[in-house]
Amino acid sequence: MTARFIMAIAGVTTCLQGPFALAQTVQEDNLSAPSAGLDIPEDVVLFGKRDPNVRKALALVNGEVITETDIEQRLALVVLANGGKVSDEERNRLRLQVLRNLIDETLQIQAAAAKDIKVSKEELDENFARVASNFKFSPDGFAKYLKAQGSSDRSIKRQIEGEVAWSRLLRREVNPFINVSTEEVTAIVNRLKADKGKEEFRVGEIYLSATPETTLQVQKNGEQILEQIKKGGSFQAYARQYSEASTASVGGELGWVRAAQLPDELASAAQQMQVGQVAGPIPIPGGYSIIYLIDKRQVLTADPRDAVLSLKQLAVDFPAGTTPAEAQRRANEFGEAIKSIHGCGPVNEMATKIGATVVENDIQARNLPPQLQTILLQMQVGESTPPFGSAQEGVRALVLCGRDDPQDATAPNAEQIASQMEEERVNKRARTYLRDLRRDAVIDYN
Repeated sequence: MTARFIMAIAGVTTCLQGPFALAQTVQEDNLSAPSAGLDIPEDVVLFGKRDPNVRKALALVNGEVITETDIEQRLALVVLANGGKVSDEERNRLRLQVLRNLIDETLQIQAAAAKDIKVSKEELDENFARVASNFKFSPDGFAKYLKAQGSSDRSIKRQIEGEVAWSRLLRREVNPFINVSTEEVTAIVNRLKADKGKEEFRVGEIYLSATPETTLQVQKNGEQILEQIKKGGSFQAYARQYSEASTASVGGELGWVRAAQLPDELASAAQQMQVGQVAGPIPIPGGYSIIYLIDKRQVLTADPRDAVLSLKQLAVDFPAGTTPAEAQRRANEFGEAIKSIHGCGPVNEMATKIGATVVENDIQARNLPPQLQTILLQMQVGESTPPFGSAQEGVRALVLCGRDDPQDATAPNAEQIASQMEEERVNKRARTYLRDLRRDAVIDYN
């Protein structure tokens, strides 16, 4: 399982965590019982580490316990989401963030319970089974896998409980008071038409709030997060753990936005970025943002990358142990051979001559690696790409057999626009709601 682990954890990934520690009551008489022949000094000094199986309370949230076990099991999932490659320093930072997340999660579940909103065991089991099936596990098998990774099924079920309970609470306490007028929707439709052809961006964001006193530390934290993402960490996983925006629960994704909809600082950065790049921390009013440019397109304009390409792939695999020099020689021979291909008809015959395999497929251009997208979208039907590959995987080439270009995009309908506007307003109210819960909470740390 890779960085996509947290993403797939179900339109839930937020899907992870936590238990309740059982209070153990001790009779007063037992407290004063003699130590029956045991030679125990009055001033006890402990040698060695404590039992790791003992759950130590690290925080009490309105009287509800968050234990070290809870934190370690949630942390194990975050580490798993980042391919298991997390430095000790990063692990310590993540542990603190996980504790903050668990506190918020506990507050959300408590707030829902106060409104008589609860998630049944059957529903949690059903959601857990769905997550397990995403990874080709039975529920029991997935629970064993999580345990082997230092986590537990309870950890994921707790996070599912938090997300479901909070979502239901918002639907009851916030959604009914959100209104989007017909005039507002009409204005958006007209603006889309006026902006036809302008760029819009699909952006992910990690928002870190800062005050004048915390600016330097928050900026440093942002730089460390950016460094981890550039090393291969999952942007979505870091957004879930660190972002203070309501989009944290969906991996930080803002959806499709135009430059005018972003703060000036983020708009300027997005316009200069290439798809797949990450930038930040960028100072904005109230804090810093790290942004990820997932994709970009032009408003109400057909995107060439939506073209469906009919392709034939020629492939020659190299034997194990092939040296770089030998791989280059064979790639050169392969390249010379495919120069004679004009059209897809001769491909199979050519493959037989040079010992290649042929695979046919229709694929949307945007689903290909960026380098191949650029080449193929500039090719005529019947032409082939330059050879590509590696000494380990062999050499490949694609022949373009056909291309179906997309039609101009149509504007989203009024219902879709109203739904998006409502969601944005609910998210804004949700941030305020959670902020109020934090202010009113009684939290004790061990």
